[in-house]
Amino acid sequence: MLINKPNIVILMADQLTAGALRTYGNNVSLTPNIDKLAEQGVVFESAYCNSPLCAPSRASMMTGQLLSKNGVYDNAAEFRADSPTFCHYLREQGYRTWLSGKMHFCGPDQLHGFDERLTTDIYPADFGWTPDWQHPERRLDWFHNMSSVLDAGECVRTNQLDFDDEALFMARQRLFDAARRPDEQPFLLLLSLTHPHDPFAIPRRYLDRFKPEDIDLPVTGEHQVADDPHSARLRAMYQLEEGMLSDQQIRRARHAYYGAMAYVDDCFGEVIKTLEETGLAEDTVVFVVADHGEMLGERGLWYKMTFFEGATRIPFIVHNPKRFAARRVQQNVSLVDLLPTFTSLAGGDARLQQPVAPLDGHSLVPHLLGETGSNDAIGEYLAEGAIEPIVMIRRGPWKYIHPLTEAPQLYHVQQDPHERNNLAAHADYLQIVKQFADDVATRWDLATLDKQVRASQQKRLFLTRIAGRDAIPQWDFQPHQAASQRYIRNHQTLDQQEAFSRYPRPNKHPSGE
Repeated sequence: MLINKPNIVILMADQLTAGALRTYGNNVSLTPNIDKLAEQGVVFESAYCNSPLCAPSRASMMTGQLLSKNGVYDNAAEFRADSPTFCHYLREQGYRTWLSGKMHFCGPDQLHGFDERLTTDIYPADFGWTPDWQHPERRLDWFHNMSSVLDAGECVRTNQLDFDDEALFMARQRLFDAARRPDEQPFLLLLSLTHPHDPFAIPRRYLDRFKPEDIDLPVTGEHQVADDPHSARLRAMYQLEEGMLSDQQIRRARHAYYGAMAYVDDCFGEVIKTLEETGLAEDTVVFVVADHGEMLGERGLWYKMTFFEGATRIPFIVHNPKRFAARRVQQNVSLVDLLPTFTSLAGGDARLQQPVAPLDGHSLVPHLLGETGSNDAIGEYLAEGAIEPIVMIRRGPWKYIHPLTEAPQLYHVQQDPHERNNLAAHADYLQIVKQFADDVATRWDLATLDKQVRASQQKRLFLTRIAGRDAIPQWDFQPHQAASQRYIRNHQTLDQQEAFSRYPRPNKHPSGE
């Protein structure tokens, strides 16, 4: 059992696929800060999100539960206030918990256990982005289209840069305050950036770090693999037509994505530097994760919303050389494992024996210590582009994808990392398919889940239609800052305030010197 309670810092990027990082084999990206954390830390080779979409993935991460338990089916489903999160578990162990950046909470609870939320969110908190499986042919105006790829390239400023710059600034300020106020430790700080999420636009200084000719094209083209119904629906949903994209346009979009990754890496580097400068680094465990990946044109697909590796496999790095020797872990893990991992690090193993609500994740502390541990990653997709529940089991070398009524898919990911050979209908693998199908039948009642998702969609669509967009409750989080307690105010003398805010505190000099 680990002694003392470490601080925990989560560095989270949006839509960052593991395969785009050098530590996972990429030869183009330039992310020296993440690379250094990986070299000194524990790298999980086979880590997955539990749903390849923003809000559901983040809710799974926070609750340690799959969507079928927590009810966050899509990007407009309410994250219920009665869902215990890792913040609640850590607060029970004496932690302060802070959020800076995106989490995409829908509904009136915009904290979910965080003591402080330092910024508003970049995305809306209402039901406006509800899918409609009753009318899959109907294209809703908020669906992705191909503008992010077609218009990719250089910018001076974007909505996402405005947001992420603020999130970084506020996170660093919170760390400075934690150093000034040791009684606020231990703490958990989550910095959640929106980059490298599309649209693929980034300033010239990040693009110039790469030679255009070095930007790689997708490894697997659309016509190199057999298509499947869900992939075809996704292309139709975001209006990707045959022959729409040239190699030059694909390269430009991937170039901007790599540039956005470089921006993310700079931001993460600033946080690490702040931890080091304030003396917090040694007692802080840093986690680098993403909510899901990005297809980047692989198989003719973009964005996420699918269980192929590009969209579902994520970076997962844990750094604290004082506690954990550098190693690479081969077992399959996922974001639902974070809640029990954080709780165990905080000394809450007894709580994990009797969790407040059922947990789908397992503590990764054994993996961090070089011991054996769990080897499953489970996924559910219940949102736009689908017409029914799709579930995924990643176990050992296998990935099994199972829609409610459509044909399943089976891939041997170790031998076929680009998932080009669907073995589900191959005579030699029928027994393996049966074993996975039996597991699916044991884990889920997919027909009932389908009814639950559709009912949730129809309620939210009805409420949005009746209320009208202008009448929907304004749940978007409004950050509060107590202005009377900031900078120079008259509740303290000038010397007291300046000495408190300076880090480290100035030494007392002998009189006359």
